[in-house]
Amino acid sequence: MTNRQPLPLLIFVSITGLGIMFVKSVWLNSVLVLIGMALLLLLRVKPKPVFWALLVSLPAAFGTWWSYMAFSTYDNWHIALIYTSRLYAFLMLGLTVTLAYTPREILFSLRDYLKLSDTFTYGILAAFNLLPRVRHQIKIIQYGAAMRGIKYHLWSPQLYFKAILTAINWAQDLSEGMTSHGFSEGFPRTNIKTPLSIPLVFLTTISGLTLLLISLLGHWW
Repeated sequence: MTNRQPLPLLIFVSITGLGIMFVKSVWLNSVLVLIGMALLLLLRVKPKPVFWALLVSLPAAFGTWWSYMAFSTYDNWHIALIYTSRLYAFLMLGLTVTLAYTPREILFSLRDYLKLSDTFTYGILAAFNLLPRVRHQIKIIQYGAAMRGIKYHLWSPQLYFKAILTAINWAQDLSEGMTSHGFSEGFPRTNIKTPLSIPLVFLTTISGLTLLLISLLGHWW
C-alpha cells in the first residue's frame, strides 16, 4: 500500500469543479488552469500524456468557441471565452487527479474516508485490471476475423459486439470470484488506511471555497 493520499486534491477539485459549473468567470477558469499546471509540475506528472490530452481537446475547445461565437445572442466574445476557458479548467483539474494518482489510490482513499462500499471499490478496481485483457481480446477477435478474410476496424460495430459478449462472460466470472473471496455487500473486511493530513484537507477546502467566493464577489461588483 502506498502512502500517497489523493483525498485533499479530490476535495479541492470537487469544490472548484462544482463551483465553475455555476460561476461564469474567465478569471476563475484561468486561475484554475494555472493551478492545475502548477500541481502537475509539483506532482511530477510526465508531460507526454498532458500534451496529448491538450491536443485531443483542441477540436472540442474550437467547437465550443465557434458555437458561442456563431449562435450567441449577446456578448459573443465574452461568452465564448467563458465556456472555452471552463473546458480547459475542467481538463486541467481532471488531469491533476487522473495522472498524478492511480485508480487504486483514488478508490482506496474514497473507501477509507468517504465510506465507499468495499464491493464497489474492488469491483471497479477489478474492471480497471481487466483493461489489458480487453485490449488483448480485441486483437484476438481482429486476428480471428482476418483469418476468415474479414477486416474489423476500430470503428466496426461487430468488433465491439463480440467484445461485449466476451465481457459479459467475464463479468459473471468476476462476480463469482469476488463472492468466493468474501467480497459480499455488508461484510466487514480488514484494511490498512493510508495516513490523512487533516490540516491539508482543511487547507484545500478553504482554498477552493475562497477562490469561489472571490470570483462571486468580483462577479457581483
